[in-house]
Amino acid sequence: MVSVGFVLVVIGESLLGGDLLWAVFALGVAVLALIPAISYRNPRAMLPWEVLVLAVLPMLGRAFSTIPVTGELATYLSVAALALIVAVELHVFTPVQMTHGFAVLFVVIATMAAAGVWAVTRWVADLYLGTGFILNEEALMWEFVWSTAAGVLAGIIFDLYFRRRAPIEVRLPDGLGGMGR
Repeated sequence: MVSVGFVLVVIGESLLGGDLLWAVFALGVAVLALIPAISYRNPRAMLPWEVLVLAVLPMLGRAFSTIPVTGELATYLSVAALALIVAVELHVFTPVQMTHGFAVLFVVIATMAAAGVWAVTRWVADLYLGTGFILNEEALMWEFVWSTAAGVLAGIIFDLYFRRRAPIEVRLPDGLGGMGR
């Protein structure tokens, strides 16, 4: 829950700084992080704290960065963390069973898809709001390359994390190990 509080700080800082798109992105991460607790009606049914920290750190880094390169790197890592959250929620809280290889591939592809949705969102904001977020096509393609690299890193972290951690049934409160378990 503390991690979700940090996401709320990022939302507030983004709104105060006039970065509405980043505030919406952070709100989406907060909602995804709270879905298990809300659906199980149990505040202890949360993602593992390590996953939430991996999602929150790049968001805080981007919100408080002073160097543009640092902010961009944090953005790529945040998008990868979003894909990681979705993969962990599917693996832990649903009957979906992912092999390690498929989980890595899923995180990479979900990161690329999220980066694509983020690019389209920024393009629509440019088109209708005149925001100027997208500078040129080459910069956009490099964003996709770096997002894919961040997705590969997040997929490897997912694989290493779930190979080394305790079984899901041990980590979750009584009977919250997914519908099919």
